Amino acid sequence: MTTIAAVAVIAAAGGGYYAVTKLHKNAPAPAADPFPTALQPLMRQSLSEQTSVDGTLGYAGSYTVVVPSLSSGSSAGGVSSPGGGSPGTSSSSGATSSGASSGGTFTWLPAGGQVVRQGQRLYSVTNSPVVLLYGPVPVYRSLSAGMTGPDVQQLNSNLVALGDASKADLDPSSDYFSSETAAALGKLQSGLGLPQTGTLPLGQAVFEPSAVRVGNVTATLGAPVNPGSPVLTGTSDTRQAVAQVDPANLPDVSIGAHVSITLPGNQTTTGMVTSIGTTASSPSAGSSPSPGSGSAAGGSSAPAATVNVDIRLDHPSAAGALDQAPITVNITTSTVHNVFAVPAGALVAQPSGYGVEVAGPGGTRHIVPVTLGLFDDTQGLVQVTGSGLAAGQQVVVPKI
Repeated sequence: MTTIAAVAVIAAAGGGYYAVTKLHKNAPAPAADPFPTALQPLMRQSLSEQTSVDGTLGYAGSYTVVVPSLSSGSSAGGVSSPGGGSPGTSSSSGATSSGASSGGTFTWLPAGGQVVRQGQRLYSVTNSPVVLLYGPVPVYRSLSAGMTGPDVQQLNSNLVALGDASKADLDPSSDYFSSETAAALGKLQSGLGLPQTGTLPLGQAVFEPSAVRVGNVTATLGAPVNPGSPVLTGTSDTRQAVAQVDPANLPDVSIGAHVSITLPGNQTTTGMVTSIGTTASSPSAGSSPSPGSGSAAGGSSAPAATVNVDIRLDHPSAAGALDQAPITVNITTSTVHNVFAVPAGALVAQPSGYGVEVAGPGGTRHIVPVTLGLFDDTQGLVQVTGSGLAAGQQVVVPKI
């Protein structure tokens, strides 16, 4: 009896399911399809093209605080050149003079990583606090009644912001040191435990554009305060990522462009480009050249120069406590909307270009020639156009 006949007989006896199943299990397994496929409806959607670059996660701004020095005139100088900023930060202000120009001893210094805000003590000289106030104009003179200037205006603004005066009593935009300024300043001094003089001696306050996140404290507790000596370096407390972009790719990068950021541990977050540098710089000496780089002589070359692109994080808390951490930044360089897209693996090479395979009635299939557009590496899709394409067509794609 043949196998087919045997199966028929057993099936007629009511045991057909068992017999067919047993024969199927004992039969050689069919060869697996090396390229399994599936059908996917063709739809219109949005795609974005990205470029991936190295970057650094840190904080915005680069500040250097130094003890002011009295100039040969009646005012005080001591403004130093802008800090270069460590990798991952960009200088949003120059170094700022501060401290006590009349000498003394450092009796309190902040710790690295500490954030000092408006109206709080930044450090102390001979047990007298030096207060942080907000403003872009560095301190360079003592302030008292009758004086005018942008430094007086930012003092008035701080006194109102800190609640030592109301807007009705003291105009925060005024650049005149009035009796109301003196009264409000006395309240601020009282709260800090300072003599209520109603004047602001040189070195009693530090003006910075924003809160200061202390980086390296260069002063030494118990050491004498020397005019012109550095006290500390720091940044703002605003989270920022900085991407190092090849100058050749800058035309594809724009302010407002959206980015995705891969953090250490492969966590991801998003951000937006806020500024683009205008000067290319090379990595610091001693850094390793990128893989594959080289030169005709010596077999190595200096790392290529890049331009810093500043990025604001959409979710700063995602960065946690990371500082100066290496990251990968995927910058969106172009976006298209309402276009046909297929997985890149669905493309079929043709003598004249590319096509996609479309399923027709009755299980038939045919190739539709297409022109390729934008590649979206994040989604693994490519834009396609062609006269034979229509929404809802079943396109043959790699089976996942």
